[in-house]
Amino acid sequence: METNSMLKISGLNIAYGGIQAVKGIDLEVNQGELIALIGANGAGKTTTLKAITGTLPECRIGGHIEYRGRPIKGMNSFQLVQNGLAMVPEGRGVFTRMTIRENLLMGAYTRSDKAGIEADIDKWFGVFPRLKERSSQLAGTLSGGEQQMLAMARALMSHPQLLLLDEPSMGLAPIMVEKIFEVVREIAAQGVTILLVEQNAKLALQAAHRGYVMDSGLITMNGKGADMLNDPRVKVAYLGEV
Repeated sequence: METNSMLKISGLNIAYGGIQAVKGIDLEVNQGELIALIGANGAGKTTTLKAITGTLPECRIGGHIEYRGRPIKGMNSFQLVQNGLAMVPEGRGVFTRMTIRENLLMGAYTRSDKAGIEADIDKWFGVFPRLKERSSQLAGTLSGGEQQMLAMARALMSHPQLLLLDEPSMGLAPIMVEKIFEVVREIAAQGVTILLVEQNAKLALQAAHRGYVMDSGLITMNGKGADMLNDPRVKVAYLGEV
């Protein structure tokens, strides 16, 4: 049966030893959507993304994760990238001893179209002019915001159909946060499906088609981004409004 479901999570539960970090959640991301997953620290958001990408340490995972209609539990990260699923991890994870340009080339390691790779480097340098100015600089010498730009551009070099973004605004100055969200919206407008985990609930829901709230390992709310922005429960708990 034809479906436009890009990612479907059903009954996902994750336990480390005796600690139940995720307690049976359902979540769906359809093609072309920008979905925000918001919640307090320790709610299980990052754990959920790591379960999708197979990058969790030793733990028990139950439930089902499907990407484009196929189960992906047990697949290696590089296989997921080859199939169009990329993640920008919390903390950026750039290759600090490589230049900006080398980092971008690493993002394209599954590709062999040299002309296309060069065209994409030019494209993302256009979106992130700061990176172009510093293309031969080591990534470890960049500011946090510049490293976040680089991490996003590197992931996009693999031509993902689904991009997972984990806390892209964390630790950044307000002006840099605005720039990052501008780019997130631009990427979504280009047709890349995005699942965004973000503590800045207001910016995330403003950008999102739909949102989910995660609290203590459970999905406690979901709905259209605009509706959730106006929901009194979200305002009090996540937007600092009374």
